[in-house]
Amino acid sequence: MDEMVEAICSEIHLRSLENETTIGTIYFGGGTPSILNPNSIAQVLDAIRTNFNVEEDAEITLEANPDDIDSEKAVRWRTMGINRFSIGIQSFSSTQLQWMNRAHTAEQSLECISIIRDAGFENFSIDLIYGSPTQTLQEWEADLTKALELKIPHLSCYALTVEEKTALYKMIGLGKLPPIQTELQALCFDALMNYASTHGYHHYEISNLAFPGKESRHNSAYWEGVPYLGFGPAAHSYEGKIRSWNISSNKGYVRAIRDGELPSEFELLSDKDMLNEYIMTALRRSIGIQRTAVLDQWGEHSLEKIAREINPFVKQGQVIEMEEGWRLSNSGKFFADGIAATLFTL
Repeated sequence: MDEMVEAICSEIHLRSLENETTIGTIYFGGGTPSILNPNSIAQVLDAIRTNFNVEEDAEITLEANPDDIDSEKAVRWRTMGINRFSIGIQSFSSTQLQWMNRAHTAEQSLECISIIRDAGFENFSIDLIYGSPTQTLQEWEADLTKALELKIPHLSCYALTVEEKTALYKMIGLGKLPPIQTELQALCFDALMNYASTHGYHHYEISNLAFPGKESRHNSAYWEGVPYLGFGPAAHSYEGKIRSWNISSNKGYVRAIRDGELPSEFELLSDKDMLNEYIMTALRRSIGIQRTAVLDQWGEHSLEKIAREINPFVKQGQVIEMEEGWRLSNSGKFFADGIAATLFTL
């Protein structure tokens, strides 16, 4: 692990030689960084601060599992500058956590929130999963009620998906578990939208809710197309029309960095690629597709095409047309991917 941390710090330096970006958000994620020794996280943070200009009020988020959080670590993380958490709670139900084969318990889900608050953290998010084959609508509503009782400032809520070649996929195929009920998942999502509107949450992205002012600055920047740098194996970066990603092999990554090379592959995005990505991310957000954004970057022809092809969804009530653009209605959020695909420029 030490050699990996050293390699990441070296990559940070190498990338700083060709990029003078001012850093507004830092996100430790893409795995379970909370299992790292806090000194290793501090080492990476120091490398970023040494090689880049980091804004004084930068949002610095650490992904963590509940069972990795204790009082000593929480204080150490806060001392080094971490000021936000994204915690993989998944559920407050012991039954659901056992079904998901999570290492933590329902008691640890509650305890970790007390720990980080005692350490002075008030800006944090939790992940919740809904729509498992064994979960009822009442159990999902109980998770939402518990989150409200705890006054969780930010929620990231995801429908359970079944990927091919996974153990869950195989068990459902063998009949050992019931299949995913899409109707139930729709009811759970509807409950989530009602929960947001009645309890003061800003449902600012389809899967994300926050009390006003607690929206994730890091994720919002990503959805807005702001350039970003990713460090470590398989990490992605984006700058203008160029997307790059590091090789996924840990050994190959460390070896390349030791040789002073950046182990990256690149993709040049076309205007069509960028427009399609804008449509996809904008529709998922409460701000929706903005006429001025499309007109300024892709021209009147693209704006007219979107206006023409989105009109049937407006008539069906799935899209709300505003002076500044278009956003999904609550009913339209169930069909976000399909609506976006219809608008894509091929």
